[in-house]
Amino acid sequence: MTTQRWILAFCLSLASVFGTVELFKTKEIQTYTCRTFGSGIVQPFKGESYYVRSDCPFKLTSFNVNRGEYSVTIRRGHNGLLVQVEIIVNKVTTLLQNGHILVQNNSVSLPYDHTYQHIFKYGIYTRLRSSLLPFTVTWHNVHGGINSLWVTLESELCTDMCGLCGKQNVAGHRDELIRESKLHDHRCKIRDPVLQKNHICRRFFLKTKNCLQDNNSHYHRLCKENICGFENSQSIFCPFFQEVASQCNQSRINRFWRRLTRCAKPRCPGDLIYEKKGPAFIPSCSNPNPAPFYQELTETCACPNGKVLNNCEKGYRCIPKSSCSCEFAGKTYGNGEIRSSRCQSCTCDGGKWRCSENFCHRRCVIEGQFVTTFDGKQYVLPNKCLYVASKGPNWIIIIEFSQKKLHIRKVTVQLMEELFVFKKNKVLFDGQEIPEFHFSGHAQVYWVSSMFVQVHTTIGINFQIQLSPEIHLFIDAPDTSNDKIKGLCGNSNSDTTDDFTTNSGIIENSAKPFAMSWSLLNCFGNIPTTCTNLENENYAHEKCAVLNQPTGIFAKCHPHIPTDYYYTACIQRICNSAGSRRQGLCIGLASYAKACAGVGVVIGDWRRITGCDLKCQKNQEFSYSMHICNRTCNSLTGHDIRCDMNDDAVEGCGCPEGTHLNQGQTCCPKEECGCIYYGGIAAPGPVVIAGQKCDCKNGVLNCLPNCDCRNGKVCVSCSEGQHKRVQKTCDYISKPKGTRENCKSGCYCPDHQYEDHHGNCVSLDDCTCVFSGKAFKAGQQVTSNCKTCTCYRGQWHCIEKPCPGQCQVYGNGHYQTFDSKWFRFSGQCLYTLVQDSCDMRRGTFSIRVESVPCCEEVLTCSRNIILDLKGQVTLTLRDMQVIRRLHEGWNGQDDSLYSIHTLGLYIVISVPSKGITLIWDKHTRITVELAGSWKNRVCGLCGNFDSNEMNDLSISGSSVSSPMAFGNCWKVQTPPCSDVTTDIFPCERNSYCAAWAQQRCLILTGETFSECHLKVDPDPYYDACVQESCSCESDGKFLGFCTAVAAYAQAASSMCV
Repeated sequence: MTTQRWILAFCLSLASVFGTVELFKTKEIQTYTCRTFGSGIVQPFKGESYYVRSDCPFKLTSFNVNRGEYSVTIRRGHNGLLVQVEIIVNKVTTLLQNGHILVQNNSVSLPYDHTYQHIFKYGIYTRLRSSLLPFTVTWHNVHGGINSLWVTLESELCTDMCGLCGKQNVAGHRDELIRESKLHDHRCKIRDPVLQKNHICRRFFLKTKNCLQDNNSHYHRLCKENICGFENSQSIFCPFFQEVASQCNQSRINRFWRRLTRCAKPRCPGDLIYEKKGPAFIPSCSNPNPAPFYQELTETCACPNGKVLNNCEKGYRCIPKSSCSCEFAGKTYGNGEIRSSRCQSCTCDGGKWRCSENFCHRRCVIEGQFVTTFDGKQYVLPNKCLYVASKGPNWIIIIEFSQKKLHIRKVTVQLMEELFVFKKNKVLFDGQEIPEFHFSGHAQVYWVSSMFVQVHTTIGINFQIQLSPEIHLFIDAPDTSNDKIKGLCGNSNSDTTDDFTTNSGIIENSAKPFAMSWSLLNCFGNIPTTCTNLENENYAHEKCAVLNQPTGIFAKCHPHIPTDYYYTACIQRICNSAGSRRQGLCIGLASYAKACAGVGVVIGDWRRITGCDLKCQKNQEFSYSMHICNRTCNSLTGHDIRCDMNDDAVEGCGCPEGTHLNQGQTCCPKEECGCIYYGGIAAPGPVVIAGQKCDCKNGVLNCLPNCDCRNGKVCVSCSEGQHKRVQKTCDYISKPKGTRENCKSGCYCPDHQYEDHHGNCVSLDDCTCVFSGKAFKAGQQVTSNCKTCTCYRGQWHCIEKPCPGQCQVYGNGHYQTFDSKWFRFSGQCLYTLVQDSCDMRRGTFSIRVESVPCCEEVLTCSRNIILDLKGQVTLTLRDMQVIRRLHEGWNGQDDSLYSIHTLGLYIVISVPSKGITLIWDKHTRITVELAGSWKNRVCGLCGNFDSNEMNDLSISGSSVSSPMAFGNCWKVQTPPCSDVTTDIFPCERNSYCAAWAQQRCLILTGETFSECHLKVDPDPYYDACVQESCSCESDGKFLGFCTAVAAYAQAASSMCV
């Protein structure tokens, strides 16, 4: 399908859900500016400038919009400068006084960011920008006060305005504006203007006659009023001359006014040099290429050409870009320095990290119901069943849940013809227990500590099993034949989009039908996903929070592994714990600690700090890095091959170095070790075995050469089990065969026939297939993830086509990337959602977003969106409008570049030539659709669109620590804005609302959407819904709830439900 046809089809599908398509008209940006400078000159929004000399407080401007109050109040001192400015943005008061900035009576440094406003340096000026509407206040600080200040609005307000600035559309009279704007103060006076001849004014305005023409005398009068009494104050008269000269842009006066008036250029700190017209936000090490379109040219202090500001250090020093340092986990690295972890090496290259992957085995982790595939996709199992965890050409691993409790009861592993069973604290090989070590033709199995067993095989698959306090499974994928690996763990091909491939070969979109396709026999009930015990839930939220503490015991791992998945799993473990809540907590914390150890980060003594100490039996000792090499009595019989294994260190109990674990599970010196032989254990010292005289010394058995076994041979007795006859169903074709079980009676289909999904016996050619819980006949086709799949002999045979990608954000910051990675991030700055300017490539488009807060500042009620088609046009979506700004050199006559329509409640912008579609619900929800041709060519908060969700939270190939760190990385540096340091969502802030929110959001997991669940996993939408609904008394509660439900409804609709 061509890009145009795909966009048309998408729009039509939306229209079928949301209504008819209508053309949407854009608006051009119109700017309204009011200035005050010098000793009392005011240039109102509309009309002539005028002069007022007074030390009284005045309203410069004041208005109300959407129940929000906005005002700027000024007062001048006897030196003519503004000595006090009060700015109010929706009840937040900012005071400018004595060179300081106070917000709500607290002194702040720059950049300063609040939900409602941002304050930052803007060239040589300082600017306050409102987040609620396009309203800015800009000022210039000098010694003794502020000598120029202006207010800017980018839209005409349908409201009454008052103040010295007057109204936007009607010119006011000077005396009336002054009288209405003066605030009550008995101690102040308004003085009549004094006109005295001034040679500076006269000399200046002799040069401006041709430029100003009829206005020349008006400005000459203002000059004399402004300068009277301040003839020696450049801070008073220079801003006036500068303002007038700027109106004569093409005249010589604009170039030579400083020489004519003897106004000195502003001084710049450090290595910076003054520029009359330069970028408001200069290139720096952290932002070497500021986006030129997002800033005006203004007076500024900049580095010399070829250098950038080293903003990583103090002193305003300019250095070559190639000399910039890098930062990671709070540590600074110089240019060329390398940091390495177990699986990644990164080099600092001119302020940017350039990373390459080291070889690391891909690991699948199954910890109870929580699964991480080989490619890193994380999900939760839906039922307590018998599942195929992973299978290859000659091996299979099966997990079995307990019927009563929510944990794995048993793991069965078949390697070729060998069968291993792992139970709690027990390992069996063909029915016989392995107390310490087993070596066979296909595997080496041995205990590493009291908790972990390691398995190395000759067929490529290796794994580690935790057998205490619960059974957890850690499988390392083979280096080859990854396309033949199947099961709950996926296929290890670096593509998370196909991890949910069922046993019949089709890709599901939801974890439930995928997981159930790999289930065997009967299941024992659903696995709950929500808390039903309030006491457990409160305990879980309080105790699991230790994972997120920025200075806590786990903090050193935060830059390497995000905590969100482990935090959620920790809470669910405790919520669903049938036994000790403390044990559930400790298992959850241990899961994160082990993940950290897997990337080479060793957490400290977290068990002691969190009260999760483990008690060891007898005289064994606990260690976080237990090794088994030469630590048992058995190891003394010869070279311990376990010492040759490059196993991960594990926690658990074992013997201290220099001692050895005997058969009684006690640590002893080697002199006290007994000796094992086929048939028993010999105590230290002389012993007779089968008529032979032997001596057991230091764990080694030495016997005289008259042994019953001839030619050095020994006799080994093995038992055999019976094989179960497997019912041959259409599912049987793709499910494992030959697992060892006792024989059972039952009904079976005749030879060469199979039971289909309706219970009928059919030939292989007539076998049915299943997709999303529905059976399909042989030859029928379905479409899934841009693949057309045909049912043939019980298997899906699929043909893949280029697949478009969809990214969305809604509410307080719930993101779903192009590769379906969900994360939460709620920042108050402007952020890059998606762009194609990645890895130093020149870009052609970008989409940036900014949250607009509700009246209750903790919630987001809308989003501003900026779609920038480089070199052509910028479309700004805000306040339910689309504003167009043409780029220089593009006349806007090409109607085919983009189209804007309304579809029901939505505004849809399509750019057919680029394969871009943007959908906005006029509030918080934004969806971006990209054609498949953009794969591996974009970056931003939407990820990199490479079909692998595990690297979505990465910058320059380097994974970041958390969604918060990732979000901060995509903050647009112009204008400056501070990083998010704490990301608290509504349910963390309003925990008392959680029960109310959970009850409302059950609509997503209940009967209403039951037909959608097998197509679209409702769990991430439910979690987002709860967060969005967790504000019991705010004006955004119903909007957030409805947006979350609508997001799931549309996702289900797109899957043809």
